Amino acid sequence: MRDAIDDMFSVRRLGVAGTLSTRIVTTNCIESMNSMLRRSRGRVTKWKDGTMKKRWISAGMLEVELSFRRARGYKGMDKLVDALHRE
Repeated sequence: MRDAIDDMFSVRRLGVAGTLSTRIVTTNCIESMNSMLRRSRGRVTKWKDGTMKKRWISAGMLEVELSFRRARGYKGMDKLVDALHRE
């Protein structure tokens, strides 16, 4: 709860409001991507080395990307980018 409050105040301080701010404060989109990636590459059991693992994960992310939807509040993203550049 304390982490979420800190993040919420950081987002507010940057001037991001509305639907985009609620999307940024949560980690749901990252968790969703990770679960889709697990389903996509869950059967791969033998990893030779770190490079091979990175290749499989990258390929899986490209595959999973096709099912992504545009985040609600995306139109406010330019304000967020500008605020981050100012910081």
